[in-house]
Amino acid sequence: MASEGVVTGELGTDFSIMGMIQAADPVVQVVMGGLALASIWSWAVIIDKSMTFSSIKGKAKKFEDQFWSGKPLDDLFRRVKDKPDHPMARVFVAAMEEFGRGGGKNGPDPRFALSTQERLDKVMGVAVNRELEKAQSQLSVLATIGSAAPFVGLFGTVWGIMNSFQGIAETGDANLAVVAPGIAEALFATAIGLAAAIPAVVGYNRYSAALNSYAVRLEGFANEFSAILSRRLDGQG
Repeated sequence: MASEGVVTGELGTDFSIMGMIQAADPVVQVVMGGLALASIWSWAVIIDKSMTFSSIKGKAKKFEDQFWSGKPLDDLFRRVKDKPDHPMARVFVAAMEEFGRGGGKNGPDPRFALSTQERLDKVMGVAVNRELEKAQSQLSVLATIGSAAPFVGLFGTVWGIMNSFQGIAETGDANLAVVAPGIAEALFATAIGLAAAIPAVVGYNRYSAALNSYAVRLEGFANEFSAILSRRLDGQG
């Protein structure tokens, strides 16, 4: 116990989190601050994506129930056209508006059936791509933080160790009192880098999978709806 007291007295260093941040080299402080901001940003994106995907999946389930209820699609269109508040509804509205412009409301016309069907497919394809692009926004932030944060932390680690060696060179003393503060800063920078990277990587993988699943669902709906409108154009529905 006596030896521990001597070491503590010789070090004279506060090894609490705030103590290490305050005592760190300015470069290491910048690294720590940048990683802390990156971690906050990644958590903000994770929370936003969690709420977004939960919302659009719930609304899609409700919309699909209404769509396949057997009631006229024109009635559903009138209800949602003014406020389509989720991707599936917006794809539906875009297709119905194009269908109306193509003569669908006045009955099928063989002269325009093919061109109208092509336009419907293009309109729905563009609408699907636009909605998926919106849904995947900010996922690249998680990918960037997840891949870059460990290396930024490693830079802080290397810099802290370099400071430790510089202290040894200046004092000619390699005891714990000289090297411990720099090494502590270095390891703490590494820890912050990992703390920023791990949630970002997990969040990116999770929401990329959620996006892929929803993309399949949305594209499947678009294909089924295209077939329904095609039958209308042919006078079969």
